[in-house]
Amino acid sequence: MSLINDLEWRYATKKMNGVPVPQEKVDIILEAARLAPTSSGLQPFEILVITNQALKEQILPIANNQSQIVDASHVLVFAAWDDLDAQRINDMFLHTTRERGLPDDRMDSYKNMLLAMYGAKTAEENFQATARQAYIAFGIAIAAAAEQRVDATPMEGFNAAALDELLNLKEKGLRSVTLLPLGYRDESGDWLAPMKKVRKPKDQFITELN
Repeated sequence: MSLINDLEWRYATKKMNGVPVPQEKVDIILEAARLAPTSSGLQPFEILVITNQALKEQILPIANNQSQIVDASHVLVFAAWDDLDAQRINDMFLHTTRERGLPDDRMDSYKNMLLAMYGAKTAEENFQATARQAYIAFGIAIAAAAEQRVDATPMEGFNAAALDELLNLKEKGLRSVTLLPLGYRDESGDWLAPMKKVRKPKDQFITELN
């Protein structure tokens, strides 16, 4: 029940107090995200970790002036590949076979199937696929933060194009998907802190088909 208790504890913190999060806790959150499952093991996204206060100040208006951006200890940017191109797929399969001590061509049949499948799609369609993979790691990072008793605020409310330009993500073949400020709640200044966590009742959320 530990995970359930952690998830009951967490909420989308609206006001953070600026206290730094110990690096060892951030490292655990990032490692949990790195270990997240992804389709075909491609890990088609990266995480940028921002602690520079001046840079956070630049991100603030891009993120609709949500104060957690500047009050957080760390801001994580989940950025997905802008396309599932052949070079990236080939590189990831080569990395996998070599890490497993297999011949470089051991997984060619499966790899070639993926190359044909993604090669037939547009870059935008492939980006939508990579973004969904990033969300899996995003969710696991949120859970890991709760386990470490670090507050986190999931954010989609930002101008992705402006953030991509600020961080030069286009040059890296990446597009920002979500933000995750990490820090500690300011209970005296956060209107949501004392509120009851509300979710749908189980009978409206879960349907069992027996």
